[in-house]
Amino acid sequence: MLKRGFDIVFSALGIIVTAPLLAVIALLIKLDSKGPILFIQERVGKNNTDFNIYKFRTMRVRSETSGLLTLGNNDTRITKVGYILRRYKLDEFPQLFNILKGDMSFVGPRPELRYYVNFYSEDDMKIFAVRPGITGLASLKYRNEVELLEAADNPEQYFIHTIMPDKLRYNKTYIKQQSLLLDIKLILQTIITVVTK
Repeated sequence: MLKRGFDIVFSALGIIVTAPLLAVIALLIKLDSKGPILFIQERVGKNNTDFNIYKFRTMRVRSETSGLLTLGNNDTRITKVGYILRRYKLDEFPQLFNILKGDMSFVGPRPELRYYVNFYSEDDMKIFAVRPGITGLASLKYRNEVELLEAADNPEQYFIHTIMPDKLRYNKTYIKQQSLLLDIKLILQTIITVVTK
């Protein structure tokens, strides 16, 4: 209850405080390329149920048809504005609405696509005991995931057999150790990482 209360209060405050910035970002996206402002995609959340995650669109329309993974920051599908949004994680801001709705939390396992969840073991399914988050132990560990995928000979297989299992181990560790104090620590680490990147 304490965690959920924290999420509600600070997501609502975040939406209010960043509203002018969100409006500017929305305008820049529309001026930069054709398509919607938001990228809405089905992900898997708490209790293994699907929900729609909100992000600012950073790629050209229908880019997902040429692959589910983003391969490096120089992926040609990324728009000019999208590159900046991704660099400073500004594309994640609409997830404040996901948090307010209860789909997500500030801290938790990143919500995955159902396609990749189908590769989870029975033990991996433990991560669905909590709400997915914007950041977490695995997110911080793999903050350079797109670069790792770009360097891989077979990005899809490298993600499924190397990155994903390791991220799941970090996510299960978080679930065992989770506390509001740990959440605050991870949020601060994330902000520092983004600002100093």
